[in-house]
Amino acid sequence: MGKILEVNDLTMGYKQAMVLHDINFHVEEGEQVFIVGRNGAGKTSFLKTICGLLPAAKGTIAFDGEDITNTPTEVIAQKGLQYVAQDKVVFTDLTVKMNIALAAHAKHIDLKSAQDEVLKIYGNFEQLWDLRAGNLSGGQREILLIGRAMVGSPKLLLIDEPTEGLAAKVINDIYNILDTVKHRTSAVIVEQNLSVVTRLSDRIYAMKEGKIVKEFDNTHKDVDTKELEQYL
Repeated sequence: MGKILEVNDLTMGYKQAMVLHDINFHVEEGEQVFIVGRNGAGKTSFLKTICGLLPAAKGTIAFDGEDITNTPTEVIAQKGLQYVAQDKVVFTDLTVKMNIALAAHAKHIDLKSAQDEVLKIYGNFEQLWDLRAGNLSGGQREILLIGRAMVGSPKLLLIDEPTEGLAAKVINDIYNILDTVKHRTSAVIVEQNLSVVTRLSDRIYAMKEGKIVKEFDNTHKDVDTKELEQYL
């Protein structure tokens, strides 16, 4: 297996204020890599820079062996990199099924195939098909967003704070979905729930003040949560 994502010396900022500083980061094919850090550490800015929503000032981002630095977001998405934002925004006036249909159309696949892909990660999706997305709970919206991102079998997911603000039962649903996703694609996940992080991650990066300050190998699921807590 090779690197599906490789970031070298990445710097990003606004005018004279730099937000990210010389970041080096990689994801191997099939890995689920987590990023932890306090609010304001630069985690969301990092994900947005990878997927083209924010411009890199210097450094390179390679996806599946191709340089995608400052490539338009829609072009990156067509290459198989999908971003699930923290704000849980869905098409509120449309049903869940229509939200999935839009993703299917964008990726040039039929609705039935798209629905089947979504059901593979969350079997209860069928109960939500005809609900208006604006009436979904926060947890259901997050499930919809991950499901929508999985349409078309992406090579890499970027997911920002999937369990933030959710009840314990829903966090368990998200955990199970991420565990299923783990066997289907690579992922970079920003997450503060250390129980989720330590049980799912292959590796963990800690961010502080726009820098990667430590990398943890969690292949054997033996990273000490107390050591991670100092970065939250």
